[in-house]
Amino acid sequence: MLASLLLLVPLAGAVVIGSRANTPPCPGYKASNIQETDHAVTADLTLAGTPCNTYGKDLQNLKLLVEYQTDERLHVKIYDAEECVYQVPEKVLPRVADSDGSRKDSALKFEYQAVPFSFTVKRKDEVLFNSSASNLIFQSQYLKLRTWLPDHPHLYGLGEHTDALHLPTTNYTRTFWNRDSYGIPENSNLYGTHPVYYDHRSQSGTHGVFLLNSNGMDVRIDKTENGKHYLEYNTLGGIFDFYFFTGSNPKEASIEYAKIVGLPAMQSYWTFGFHQCRYGYRDVYQVAEVVYNYSKADIPLETMWTDIDYMDRRRVFTLDPDRFPLKKMRELVDYLHDHDQHYIVMVDPAVSVSDNGAFNRGSAKGVFLKNQNGSLYKGAVWPGVTAYPDWFHPDVQDYWNDEFNAFFHAETGVDIDGLWIDMNEAANFCSYPCTDPEKYASQNNLPPAPPPVRPSNPRPLPDFPADFQPFAKRIYQAKHGLEGRNLINPPYTIRNGAGSLSNKTINTDIVHAGEGYVEYDTHNLYGTMMSASSREAMQHRRPDVRPLVITRSTYAGAGREVGHWLGDNFSKWSHYRISIAEALAFASMFQVPMVGSDVCGFGGNTTEELCARWASLGAFFPFYRNHNELGSISQEFYIWPSVQESARKAIDIRYRLLDYIYTLFHRQTQTGEPFLQPMFYLYPEDTNTFTIDLQFFYGDAILVSPVTSQGRTSVDAYFPDDIFYDWYTGIPVRGQGANITLRDLDITDIPLHIRGGTIIPIRSSSAMTTTELREESFQLIVAPGLDGTASGSLYLDDGESLQQEATLEVQFEYRNGILRVDGKFQRHINVLESVTLLGPGKHRRSREEGAKKTIPTNLELSKPTEIKLE
Repeated sequence: MLASLLLLVPLAGAVVIGSRANTPPCPGYKASNIQETDHAVTADLTLAGTPCNTYGKDLQNLKLLVEYQTDERLHVKIYDAEECVYQVPEKVLPRVADSDGSRKDSALKFEYQAVPFSFTVKRKDEVLFNSSASNLIFQSQYLKLRTWLPDHPHLYGLGEHTDALHLPTTNYTRTFWNRDSYGIPENSNLYGTHPVYYDHRSQSGTHGVFLLNSNGMDVRIDKTENGKHYLEYNTLGGIFDFYFFTGSNPKEASIEYAKIVGLPAMQSYWTFGFHQCRYGYRDVYQVAEVVYNYSKADIPLETMWTDIDYMDRRRVFTLDPDRFPLKKMRELVDYLHDHDQHYIVMVDPAVSVSDNGAFNRGSAKGVFLKNQNGSLYKGAVWPGVTAYPDWFHPDVQDYWNDEFNAFFHAETGVDIDGLWIDMNEAANFCSYPCTDPEKYASQNNLPPAPPPVRPSNPRPLPDFPADFQPFAKRIYQAKHGLEGRNLINPPYTIRNGAGSLSNKTINTDIVHAGEGYVEYDTHNLYGTMMSASSREAMQHRRPDVRPLVITRSTYAGAGREVGHWLGDNFSKWSHYRISIAEALAFASMFQVPMVGSDVCGFGGNTTEELCARWASLGAFFPFYRNHNELGSISQEFYIWPSVQESARKAIDIRYRLLDYIYTLFHRQTQTGEPFLQPMFYLYPEDTNTFTIDLQFFYGDAILVSPVTSQGRTSVDAYFPDDIFYDWYTGIPVRGQGANITLRDLDITDIPLHIRGGTIIPIRSSSAMTTTELREESFQLIVAPGLDGTASGSLYLDDGESLQQEATLEVQFEYRNGILRVDGKFQRHINVLESVTLLGPGKHRRSREEGAKKTIPTNLELSKPTEIKLE
């Protein structure tokens, strides 16, 4: 094969990129010294002609490494021969273990052309990736590679964005450069970087392409003048480090991606309860009032959150002594814990440059980012002039652990149960070059003046600032990355919504401590590195408990450590709708399953109708939180009667389903099998499902079809060729691969249907807290498929421990009128109260009458048994 490929004629003409005049065409590379085994291919790549030097200096010598890692995964790496070019550090994304796959057994095949060098990845005879669409460009500040796409491609991924789940394939650019993205603008770079795309082909399966590169990047999808589609990478540095993976369907492809970036972190049982927050609670008394009002409204509240309002002048690891005094905060937290509820606060990365403990201690350790002359790098965020922790610094984890241990100490501080991270792109309000952050902060009211103190509040607590210790002077030099690069204004300009690379963020010429990486290369990693350090700090203070950390900024693999909320959306119907596609992408394609949006919207004023609809929709995302901003009207669920009703109904269903959720979420953390899924994941051959992103599956069993437009009381829901059952009535719905109009939907209603062939464990009733919920017995819903069979499972553990001593795993199978229950018991004793069989059945008199048949059982789930249902 190699010998014959080496003799192939060069591809049609070298390409010219950009609009620079008087530059030679880019020559590409030629392959030599090719070595091939059944496990790997290596080669030298040498510039094949005169350098074009369009957006940097062409590198003369490259290396090629191809690894058949597993039967479903192929690794293709193109890097500089001297290995001076920056690569994503393994401490951020550990490399997947090479399991010694082989070309012989692999579902993916690597082929290449030597001059000019290009490569093809095939699945059997089907071309999945073909880089012959343009000559390879590998320059000091610009890399380009283009692959042909099939006609009418079905592409997904390339997040975070607010575009359709099914990506546009003409004149489309997806930019990767994490930024503070208030209002989540359309077709723009947002908070996260996940450079993976999925290509779904209904006849042959689904494959994915992950580019392990953290540099700023534009990915373009378009077609040539003759109508041929292509996808093109344009990056500001790094290397081409591709992972190709394949599955027979989208779900299998997602499982393969999880093997590359890591399995998601398991969450505690309580984290799936309902959460409440807002930016603008003026003091601890108002927070307590909200807790009280939810209780009076009979709306279950699992966790209360507090935004930056609790801080003293917006400084992290401080309390406002007037509005959130320690004594009253501890009373609030104690009350919540005594009532089996939880408490979470926000921590931002930026630390106030002032005489306060967190800054003084960090300065003494030297853990903040510094300019190249050794002076402190300063920005301006909520507390005014700020310093930023350097997550590469060898002492930063000890510093972060110490701050958490002191401020969140169970006996002397605020005993939080989880953590919320914001502004970690990292955000900087001061526009580049921000030469005078002090002046900027002064002119822009940073920190903003707090509201007046209520007359009944106690007097301020005394402040005991630590002695300031100046940071050590030293010259910072980059140890990783090519020299001579323009780290502020590179020749190639990505389409960053904030403008230049350093605008509204940390300067990209900053050199990190430790290994000497530059921010130009590692910018997109800042948020994920803070997340990992924060998770470790949470575990350090509570070593045995699963830590909940919700972050804004993410990079590939973030789900191993944290969950994600979808940022600062608006109270708009369009943001209500797009939240579905965003959540589906994160949960299924990016392997960050603990995901949800700000229910009812963060910015602007919601309406009663929108909030009622969103209260229902949000209950079917893994992370469920109501949150809005300072200056907007209050939108707690108890504000409007209709929203109260909507929330009660939705939470009642969510809580009864909580063990179903918990079981499938646990499965994803063990196998990567997605829990929250687009419709085409379960019906991969039904082309009608490929573009649907307003309906979705909550696990494999429940189809959610929300009303998504203002003023509507109906929804045109698509039902594939299968059997479904109405959640509320049990009435069968025979899908025919067409839309069915669901009518007369009050603003408190959300249509739910159970997919045939599934068995769902539910609690016998809901509860006000998840602790109380776990005392309820179980029921089963059996929904036979078209073949008359059904199956399901249940996983139980203690709900919070990192290491479990006792679990219960139960498999359910229904066939020929018999339900078989097979449990693996470890200590748990849970009662199965009853079984409900759906469908017409031989004893049913009509479609409406007897659509449900409930059989009392009162059996222990841990004991294998058979139950006759017909």
